[in-house]
Amino acid sequence: MSDNPNPRAGAADEIHAPAWTALRYFNFYRALLAGLLLALVLWGVAPRAIGQYDFGLFRATTYAYFVFSVLVAVTGKRRWPAFEIQVFVQVVADIVALTLLMHASGGIPSGFGTLLVVAIAGGSILIQGRIAVLFAALGSLAVLAQQLYIRINDPFVEANYPHAGMLGAALFATVFLVQFSVRRMRASEALARRRQVDLANLAQLNEHIVGRMQSGIVAVDGAGRLRLINDSARHLLGLGSRRVADLALATISPDLDALLALWRDDRYWTSRLFQPHGGSLKLMAAFGAIGADPDDGVLVFLEDASAMQQRAQKLKLSALGRLAGSIAHEIRNPLGAVSHAAQLLAEAPELCAADRRLTGIICDNSQRMNTIVENVLQLSRGKLAQPEEISLAEWLNDFADEFSATTGSPRAALAVTVAPPELRVRFDPDQLRQVLVNLCENGIRYAGSPPLVRLKAGFGAADERPYLEVSDNGAGVPEASRDRLFEPFFTTRPQGAGLGLYISRELCEGNRAALNYVASAAATSSGGCFRITFAHPRRQAEVVM
Repeated sequence: MSDNPNPRAGAADEIHAPAWTALRYFNFYRALLAGLLLALVLWGVAPRAIGQYDFGLFRATTYAYFVFSVLVAVTGKRRWPAFEIQVFVQVVADIVALTLLMHASGGIPSGFGTLLVVAIAGGSILIQGRIAVLFAALGSLAVLAQQLYIRINDPFVEANYPHAGMLGAALFATVFLVQFSVRRMRASEALARRRQVDLANLAQLNEHIVGRMQSGIVAVDGAGRLRLINDSARHLLGLGSRRVADLALATISPDLDALLALWRDDRYWTSRLFQPHGGSLKLMAAFGAIGADPDDGVLVFLEDASAMQQRAQKLKLSALGRLAGSIAHEIRNPLGAVSHAAQLLAEAPELCAADRRLTGIICDNSQRMNTIVENVLQLSRGKLAQPEEISLAEWLNDFADEFSATTGSPRAALAVTVAPPELRVRFDPDQLRQVLVNLCENGIRYAGSPPLVRLKAGFGAADERPYLEVSDNGAGVPEASRDRLFEPFFTTRPQGAGLGLYISRELCEGNRAALNYVASAAATSSGGCFRITFAHPRRQAEVVM
């Protein structure tokens, strides 16, 4: 059950909540004044001027005024009756009580007129407009009536009409001054409330924008502690849902903290490329100072470098296309003539065995050079990725069957594991097939006996990104060769062109994925392991054209 006896006034009470608080303070002042006067009467320590004209009236008015102050304190707490009614009744009661106390104490010289000014000023603060002017009029009439009453009932006491007029004028002046001040104050309060709402809306809008931005945003204070981080930055740094507020940036991402320290030393370099420790993504970090002081906070903007790599790839493919056209015209035709001449020469019956071996070397190396030209042409003509949503478990099993039938490898040489089975990724199916054919052929080629290539898919523990590992049971890649694995034309096989892994990485980057070699200590087997890390499920936007 509500404490408010008048439910219809509920909405108005909510609107006047600050006014009710002001009324409560006004009631407290009244109760304090009435209690002080009552104490003076009860203890008999009142000054001689108080109640000198009619002490009985003074004592009765003091009792009634105190009881009234307690009563209105209760009604003010319960907020019933309505606010305007309570203020009007209380101010009128103040005028009556203070006028009687002034009369009982000898009139205007007693000083109670000052308390009358305070009461009417309080009423003018609580209620604006004509009612406040009415309070001043009632106070002035009460003072004049008191002087007139003295003059009629006691001819020996001289009425002080000039002082009464001056007090009445002071009441009106007080009302107008208070009204003006209150209007200015309320206009300032209304403006402050609007500004507060605007600032709150702006802060909420900024928070919404920062939270929904595809770019990662990290705010760091002068002490290197995290003050703000959005969801994109969490995903890019692999933080998941762990609480990182007020933690040191060095604890969350030592690599990013080291870059921030470098930027503080030399602010000329505003952006740097780095790869978080244990992560598979390359990130571009850009720094911006929040203030002019070097010790102020810093905003760090994180971007997945794959988008920039895609733009670079387009430029690179365009240049390669022009280069490949020149290669096809300037090299391929002479190469074909050399190969054809060597074949014709090999058919000559008078050729000895040594000469036939030399012509065989010419044909083999011509074929190898032709393969290199074909790979470069394929890369230059490569179409932009058309990612589709792929159910990885079903797709990998179909791929394994197709790879086994095409290459003649036993089906048991390919082991497929997908957890969870419903794992789905976005990738161009044709390009993913091309990447896996290259990786699986390398795996079969360098695997042990019997050969075994494992295709294992799942979610990364750190960044929650889906991945696919292609590992074999061979000896793995020598540590000295790992840094150059993805360089074009680098190969450890005499007959290799050295473009397979390079093209595979380019295709992965075109699908917002990453292809990396995983060291044997972190791999699922003792052999070589290549990991394709797909785009995060929440950030699987289409590839930037």
